[in-house]
Amino acid sequence: MIIVDIHAHMDFKEYDEDLDKVIEENKKAGVAAIINQGVDVASNRKVLELAKKYDIIKPALGFYPVHAVEVKPDVFDAEINFISKQDIVAIGEVGLDYKKGDDNPFGDKYRNEMRACFEKFIALAEKKKIPIIVHSRKAELDVIEMLESSSLKKQQIIVHAFMGRKHLVDRILDNGWNLSVLAIVNKLQQVQEIVAKAPMNQLLTETDCPYMTPYPDIKRNEPRFIIEALKKIAEIKKLDIEEVSKMIYQNYQKIF
Repeated sequence: MIIVDIHAHMDFKEYDEDLDKVIEENKKAGVAAIINQGVDVASNRKVLELAKKYDIIKPALGFYPVHAVEVKPDVFDAEINFISKQDIVAIGEVGLDYKKGDDNPFGDKYRNEMRACFEKFIALAEKKKIPIIVHSRKAELDVIEMLESSSLKKQQIIVHAFMGRKHLVDRILDNGWNLSVLAIVNKLQQVQEIVAKAPMNQLLTETDCPYMTPYPDIKRNEPRFIIEALKKIAEIKKLDIEEVSKMIYQNYQKIF
């Protein structure tokens, strides 16, 4: 079984005490690659450190949309410049977030500022000719329209944890972009419908770990738990799980 996690946060504090053990367990479970997303300045530095230490961690650098508008513009621009000089597999985690909550006290108050930051990341992905991994919570239409206006190749766009309306799913698929399937797909009818609709060559897998674990008795998510996504994809597509695993891995290899 080959497992790839295209959206993880192994640099978060939840792994500080036992990351060596976690990485070893995930390797034994068949995890071949973990694309770790940077979310701010400190996170980006730690992601680079982890990628040097662990061969299965691949660095993606970015700025979570809420954090992007929390820093001064000169700090943000300096980070864009820093990222532009790094050897990374993708730009991420970037995008837009208009949902007010614990991790976004602003809601859509800074919509224009977020869009300006996202535009700079799109331009950077275009310049570096690498994929972009996109967050789009409650801002799905704006994200799609901005990406449609870019010169990015269709295979370079990965929409992470998409929860938008069906007609927007259709638009993403018609554009030839990629959608990633969460390990908690069993709990999300909307994601199951995306799996049913999407061609296999436009699907990837992710955890968004340490969040959204598929197991009620395990609080911290890990890339190896993507096995639950593979099982569900195989069930929905009426394919063998090993076949699904290989197809997802082939998609990963083509994009990254």
